[in-house]
Amino acid sequence: MRENRSVPRSCVIPVLAYPDVAAASDWLCAAFGFRERLRIGDHRAQLVYGDGAVILAHGEPAPSSVHVRVEDAAAHFRRAKRRGAQIAGELTDYPYGERQYTAVDHAGHRWTFSESIADVDPGSWGATRVRTADESRALALDDDTSDWIRVFSPPSDELDER
Repeated sequence: MRENRSVPRSCVIPVLAYPDVAAASDWLCAAFGFRERLRIGDHRAQLVYGDGAVILAHGEPAPSSVHVRVEDAAAHFRRAKRRGAQIAGELTDYPYGERQYTAVDHAGHRWTFSESIADVDPGSWGATRVRTADESRALALDDDTSDWIRVFSPPSDELDER
C-alpha cells in the first residue's frame, strides 16, 4: 500500500460525526488518550491511538461503536472517569481473555476499550473459526479427491489400450 503523509497508516479508519470537531478532538484526547494527528480547518481531524486511527468529521452524530485496544484497561478506565466520560459498561474481565469497559462520549458514540489479559483458544468459549475462501476450496478438493481423479482420469480400458 502506498504511504501518504496526509492520511493515517491504519487500513480501517472509522469516521465519526460531531457538531464541533475541535471540542470533540480535545475531549477525546483528554479523556481517552488519543493524539491529534491533523486538524483540517474546523470540519475534520485525524486522531491516532497506537497504530489505530479515527477521523472526526463535522456533522450530526449518528451513534456508532468503536473498539480500541489498550495496554491497561483499568488505568484507562480511571482516566476516562476522571475526565467525565459516561460509563456505559463497567470494567469487566471476560472469558475470551479481554478486560473491557464501555464509555459514551458527548455525541452518543460508544467506545469499548479492551486489554488482552490472556491468550484464549476461541473454541473454549464457543467461537467457531471461519475458513477463508481459499481454505474452503482446498478442503473441498481434499475431501473430493476420488471424484476429481475419476472425472479427470481416462477410463481404465483406455489405459489398457496404451
